[in-house]
Amino acid sequence: MKPIDEKHIVEPGLVVVDITGGDEDTVLAVMAALEERWATSGVGPVRRDPGEPSVRARVYADVLRPGREAP
Repeated sequence: MKPIDEKHIVEPGLVVVDITGGDEDTVLAVMAALEERWATSGVGPVRRDPGEPSVRARVYADVLRPGREAP
């Protein structure tokens, strides 16, 4: 994955979440759950590195703003 850019965490509440899981469905479920709670970059691509047993994804989130399931 690309290095975390300063612009992604320049303000309070902004975070970068790297997710590693054993399978694509699990990683997609985590991204969807984060999207419900906070404003995020959404469900993005899942990557598998050759020779590694896991899959990875990255989500950018603003934990000060509600997600799509907010009241």
